[in-house]
Amino acid sequence: MKLNINAFGLACGILAGVFVAAMTLTNIVWGYPSSWVNLIADIYRWGYHPSSYWAIMIGLIYGFVDGYVFGFLLSWVYNRFTKK
Repeated sequence: MKLNINAFGLACGILAGVFVAAMTLTNIVWGYPSSWVNLIADIYRWGYHPSSYWAIMIGLIYGFVDGYVFGFLLSWVYNRFTKK
């Protein structure tokens, strides 16, 4: 079975973007997952400051791009191994 590379990349990108945005939002509102958000802030140094509401949008974009690239590459490698 072959995976649709673009669809899998989009699905991973959406999930990763929503995850980063949700973690940032819960950190701003409740201050709960601060260690995870600090890790995200270490990875996304440019433009991402977890104490502002802009960080939700920036984290969503960064997470989407990273998730899309990861999902795209993962499905491409999977399809290469399942080649007949």
